[in-house]
Amino acid sequence: MIAFDYARPASIVDALGAARERPAARFIAGGTNLLDLMKLGIERPRHLVDIGSLDLRVIEETAEGGLRIGALVTNAELAADRRVRARYPVLSRAILAGASAQLRNKATTAGNLLQRTRCFYFYDPATPCNKREPGSGCSAIGGVNRIMAIVGTSEACIASHPSDMAVAMRALGAVVETTGPAGERRSLTLDELYRLPGDTPHLETQLGAGELITAVTLPPPPPGRQSYRKVRDRASYAFALVSVAGIVAVENGRISHAALAFGGIGTMPWRDRAAETLLVGQAPGAGLFARVADAVLTGARGSGSNDFKLPLFRRTLAAALTALTEETRA
Repeated sequence: MIAFDYARPASIVDALGAARERPAARFIAGGTNLLDLMKLGIERPRHLVDIGSLDLRVIEETAEGGLRIGALVTNAELAADRRVRARYPVLSRAILAGASAQLRNKATTAGNLLQRTRCFYFYDPATPCNKREPGSGCSAIGGVNRIMAIVGTSEACIASHPSDMAVAMRALGAVVETTGPAGERRSLTLDELYRLPGDTPHLETQLGAGELITAVTLPPPPPGRQSYRKVRDRASYAFALVSVAGIVAVENGRISHAALAFGGIGTMPWRDRAAETLLVGQAPGAGLFARVADAVLTGARGSGSNDFKLPLFRRTLAAALTALTEETRA
C-alpha cells in the first residue's frame, strides 16, 4: 500500500473543502471495497477524506411518501429498517442476499452503489485491464469470464457490476443526491448515475471529482408484489451470476405495473424499460415471459465461459415472474 494522507472532517462543508484542496482525493466511509483495492495496489489514492463521522446516517420519510436514506446508513441498518421491510421488501431482500453480516455492518449505502467490479483481471495487476489501466487491453475477453457481463459490454470491457442493492434500487426508481466541491447540488437517477464502459471503462459513473453522494431517495412504494431472486455459485457470500429484482402488479388477470432490474448480467445494474412495457396489459404466462427475456437479451453476447448466463437468465426471469404473478392466476 502506498503512503497517503488522511483527513477526518466534521461536516459536509469541511469534507468538500478537504477534497477540493487535495486533487484526486478519495472519500472513504465503510471502506469494505476501497481498502481491499488499496492493499492490492489497484487503487492508489494519495489522499483519503474519511466521511464516516458525518451526519448522514438517518432514514427519514419524504413529503411524497417515500424514504430518504442517508449516504452513511449501513447496509445492515437499511435492510432491517421496518419501513424498508414493509414497503420496499425487494430492497431488504437484495441487501441480505449480498455480502456477509460483518460486511453489511460496515458497508454504507453510497459505498455499495459505488463498489467496483470483481473481475478477476481487474484485481490482478500482472494482467492487462482497461478498467484498471486504460488502453492496456481486456484480459477477460478470451480469458476466464464466467462471472462477466453479457449486456452493456464493449470491445474494451466485459466486467459485470457486483451490487445487489443497486439492482433493487434501480427497479424502485431511486434517486441519488450529491453535493459538488463548490456546494452545488444535483439529483441523478440510477439510470443517469452509471455509465456504460464503451472505450472508457475506467469511468464508471457520472460523478465529478470531489462530488459527494449525500443521500438516496426512494419514491413512494410502487403497487404490486416485490421479490429479489439471485442465482449464485454458493448459498451465501457470493456475487450474482444472474439476479432479478421484480415488482409486478396484476389487476383483473392482467399485469398493470411492472418494474424489473437485473444483476450479474450487465456492466451496470441493468434495467430495460422497453421489456417492462411488454408485460403491461398482458395476462401473465410462460410465452409472455419468454418474449420479455428475448427483449432484455437483445444484443446480449457471451464471451465463452459465461455463455451459460443466456439460458440461465431466461430461466431465472421466468421463475421470478411466475412467482410474482402465480397467486393472481390461481
